[in-house]
Amino acid sequence: MIGGHFLLTYFFGGAFLANAVPHTVAGMMGRPFQSPFAKPRGEGFSSSTVNVLWGFFNLIIAYLLICRVGQFDLRSTADVVALALGMLALSLFAARHFGRFNGGNRPERA
Repeated sequence: MIGGHFLLTYFFGGAFLANAVPHTVAGMMGRPFQSPFAKPRGEGFSSSTVNVLWGFFNLIIAYLLICRVGQFDLRSTADVVALALGMLALSLFAARHFGRFNGGNRPERA
């Protein structure tokens, strides 16, 4: 398994990649969203501009971890699984964490 010792790097690259999506999308839609820069941290809202910048920062870190460290190979099941698990882990955490504020943990039934 060539490059197997980089699997943890790809896991975290996947987490940063997943984190880039909601921040960039919310910002591009002109909507405020929670960010580490809000008060209280991670709970309050940041401006759409801050979220676009934070999303792109996460995208840059994801690129560095996935493409510049090791030899990530889309044909390598181990590499792709590590990336996907990082994305899934961060996505599930975000769903639970932000669901508290946005009603996603207990959706109302019509």
